[in-house]
Amino acid sequence: MLAALERRVRPVLLPTVVLLGTLAVWEITWRVFSIPRFVVPIPSGIIAETWAWRWYLLGHSWVTLYETLAGFGLSIVVGTPLAVMLVYSPILRGALYPLLVVTQAVPKVAIAPVLLLLLGAGEVSKVVVAFLVAFFPIVVDTATGLAATPPELLDLSRSYRASQLKTFLKVRFPMALPFFFSGLKVAVTLAVIGAVVGEFVGSDKGLGYVIVSATSYWKSNLAFGAMLLLAAMAVGLFGLVELVERLVCPWYALSREHQEPAEDLEGEPGEARAPAS
Repeated sequence: MLAALERRVRPVLLPTVVLLGTLAVWEITWRVFSIPRFVVPIPSGIIAETWAWRWYLLGHSWVTLYETLAGFGLSIVVGTPLAVMLVYSPILRGALYPLLVVTQAVPKVAIAPVLLLLLGAGEVSKVVVAFLVAFFPIVVDTATGLAATPPELLDLSRSYRASQLKTFLKVRFPMALPFFFSGLKVAVTLAVIGAVVGEFVGSDKGLGYVIVSATSYWKSNLAFGAMLLLAAMAVGLFGLVELVERLVCPWYALSREHQEPAEDLEGEPGEARAPAS
């Protein structure tokens, strides 16, 4: 019981301790060396400024969240069927996969101004940037999962004369779900980055706009507060995707939770063990 509780608490406790320790070192260093506040703000000042501007930041957070979710949803709608087509059609794979790599290699900071000219300074351009950043991991991971289906299962489905659609629904896609959700967890954090990049280029709302406007007026506390909200948003969306993964793929989540290091399998420390005969 205690060992199971420790396994659940340890992944949360250790990062929390490291984060609090980093903030404490940051605060002490700032006070000892008297670093100018407009250069590097103090953690307590960031928290106070964030609380003072909480309603202002909350309103801009909803804009960024909407752009992120819209781009992320669009990447799922486009990326998943595209991954299926790449797996089932070697011609499409040879024709489209190099182009996908090229589009991913182009920095999105360079694409954002062009989209701003084409689509305007509204939310649509930010959604498109978030989509362009997020859809590639979904395509690659989903295609990898579909292609990694064990040949024995495919042979078994053919022996039962299952159709291609039935084989896909009953064999290929369930086996690819862990890969699919791995791509989603990467994509949802990248979608946050894409939305903020679009707001950096041209916007009058959103947390990216808050960061740009705050730094232009040397309000570093407010800028860091917006960054903290962006980090919290990305972590929260990541956790939400992981929760959905646990609900959709409970077998995979349980298999990860029950993976124990070799020393745990040998017995708890201090446990008496019978000598070998």
